[in-house]
Amino acid sequence: MPELTINGKKHSFKPGQSILQAALDQDVEVPHYCYHPGLSVVADCRICIAEVWQPNAKTGKLEPFPKLVPTCQQIAAEGMVVYTDSPKAVANQKSVMEFLLINHPVDCPVCDQAGECHLQDYSYQYGRGQSRFTEAKNKQPKKDIGPNVLLYSDRCIMCTRCVRFTREVTGTNELMVDGRGSTEQIDIFPGMALDNELSGNVVDLCPVGALLDKDFLFQQRVWFLKKTPSIDGITASGDNISVEHNDGRVYRVKPRQNDDVNKWWITDEVRYGWKFVHSDARLTLPATRSRDAFDPLKPMEAWREAVAAVDAAMSACVSVKKKHLALLVSPMLSCEDAYNLARYALSIDAEAMLAVGPVPFQGEDKTFPGGFTIRAEKAPNARGVRRVLEALAGGKPVANAQGFEQAIASGKYGAAIVTGNYPSDWVTPALAASLKSVETIVAIDTLPNAVTSMATVVLPGAAWVEKAGSFENATGRLQSFEQAIEPVEFAKSESQIALDLAAARAGRVAAGYCAASTRAEMAKLAGLECMANAVHAPEHTATVESDMVMVEL
Repeated sequence: MPELTINGKKHSFKPGQSILQAALDQDVEVPHYCYHPGLSVVADCRICIAEVWQPNAKTGKLEPFPKLVPTCQQIAAEGMVVYTDSPKAVANQKSVMEFLLINHPVDCPVCDQAGECHLQDYSYQYGRGQSRFTEAKNKQPKKDIGPNVLLYSDRCIMCTRCVRFTREVTGTNELMVDGRGSTEQIDIFPGMALDNELSGNVVDLCPVGALLDKDFLFQQRVWFLKKTPSIDGITASGDNISVEHNDGRVYRVKPRQNDDVNKWWITDEVRYGWKFVHSDARLTLPATRSRDAFDPLKPMEAWREAVAAVDAAMSACVSVKKKHLALLVSPMLSCEDAYNLARYALSIDAEAMLAVGPVPFQGEDKTFPGGFTIRAEKAPNARGVRRVLEALAGGKPVANAQGFEQAIASGKYGAAIVTGNYPSDWVTPALAASLKSVETIVAIDTLPNAVTSMATVVLPGAAWVEKAGSFENATGRLQSFEQAIEPVEFAKSESQIALDLAAARAGRVAAGYCAASTRAEMAKLAGLECMANAVHAPEHTATVESDMVMVEL
């Protein structure tokens, strides 16, 4: 590969890359604001300009460019020598930072971007440390530009990332640059609002605190947040996300770059669709019909009694009443959940019916000009659940939701285990009506609904951010995700519930659920070999320790 030298060290680069791209690929820091790999190059901010030397094509002698050049725009060449730390380059960085801060308000103590703001970082690394500007600052307005985004115009540095995003990625063109000179500002076109399906991405793109998320505004200081790599648990897209949380509570969800799936973006549906996780209506303790509510101060006792009740009812259904068991596995559950639940059902009744729960759809797939696609299918793992159930069924057909309804309405099944975990009410009238013919219903869900109201035993499940597992998205890509927070109160993951039920049946202590070991066990089955070598795991980055000194007052 061709090589160039940056600040005295040689680095390889791909032909056609800019100097800045080559530097970033090699983890060489070059300050930049307006550049983003998913947007066009405009060289607006000027802080990335550097001193560049290049061999003469005829003599081979190293010659300097006549002036500093923007590294985001200049294509790298073999033998090129770049200095971002030379006196000329450093003087430019200080001048650019001084210019950007002339009218910038000192909002850092109350700004949501504090702690992850490039203006703060670069002011510390490349700024002068003091301002020579003594005149009055220009005051710009705060604007409500859409249902999810606020614009603090006086903090804007005019990098135009947001404008280019609405032109090049979404093609909706809501944002523009209005005015000139020191009064220039970002605004929405008259009569328009920033309300496209990807609008929240402009907040991620903004390198300063100009564009802010209304939902996250003043909720949490970012240095207290922990990031856990996860996968979209609401739609079939499989978008890579980071769940940001603190003290067991999710505060925001942001995109995690994956060039093969969602690049740098996520939909607003995914960004804000996790709220059901902390709903006041969440099921938190087991419940058994004809029994008083369990004592919340004795959760272990509640779980033991509920698990014993399920085991007794299942044994009576198959052994005494000579009826079969039906299992409905929600497409909102992970592959590991489906495996553990199906194994438990088949251990009770080898002829148990396995079925995939209802798969919600809304409209049709929509692809934006930038290539990002919103999936109409609103379930993260319909394909993964079916793959697992078919492998365990040993060639027997796996029913869909309609097939499940028709089968249990026949009266052949005496017990049904029904799982949900949808973000909203999902039970259709047809499903509720068909379950009336089943004597024993075990509902495993996160929110109350028609099935939990008629169930013999209700077991509280966990949302996807409360457990680890894997999903198979609409394109067949298997991806694992990690547990971000503990399940609320006394809820458990569906895999752990299945392991508890299996242990009670065998008269032993239940093992703890481990996603990785479950996948290794699954991979031994015909049809599930992919669980060993085809599951894409999130890349782990080194933990960066804060240098902030915490002082107790």
